[in-house]
Amino acid sequence: MQNSEKTILHIDASARVEGSVTRELTEVLVKNMLEKFKDAKVLRRDVSQGLPFLEAAWVEANFTDEALRTSEQRMRLALSDTLVNELKLSDTIVIGSPIYNFSIPAALKAWIDLVARARETFRYTDNGPVGLLEGKKAIVVVASGGTKVGSEIDFASNYLKHVLGFLGIIDVEVVAADQLMVDPNRRQAALAASLQTAA
Repeated sequence: MQNSEKTILHIDASARVEGSVTRELTEVLVKNMLEKFKDAKVLRRDVSQGLPFLEAAWVEANFTDEALRTSEQRMRLALSDTLVNELKLSDTIVIGSPIYNFSIPAALKAWIDLVARARETFRYTDNGPVGLLEGKKAIVVVASGGTKVGSEIDFASNYLKHVLGFLGIIDVEVVAADQLMVDPNRRQAALAASLQTAA
């Protein structure tokens, strides 16, 4: 087995704890990555219980120059700073996201809003925005009841690939456990894909 100083950020977003397909698959995927990278460190982030939504005071704090922020503004950004730091420390990001009403869970969108920060995870240039989280890999595990992943009604996996790319993470692999209400056997195929991805 290989040894590597590697950091894996494991993010789960399913509202379900028991019986969650995405939780099962991300758990298997991360476990197998740890078999390969014995010295790897895992940062665990379960966003399912909810994260604060952006509000005016947060936005004002975010756009205030860091040197000029008040103690209250720094406090408002503290959680966001922690989430951003987790991303910066990570080599591989594993995200488990069910598709709710054709898109991602609100809690995962809240996480994205807290980590997509100008000057921290992307910057503006004369040629447009540039992501600052280069050199990382993301594996996105998506489950759905009826929505086909990659189809025109899938506003989850395509969005996650886009926003990760916006932040500079262009190496994104999607593991699909889709249309499970149509064909429950697709769960096993997704499990096999997760094992292959971790190999």
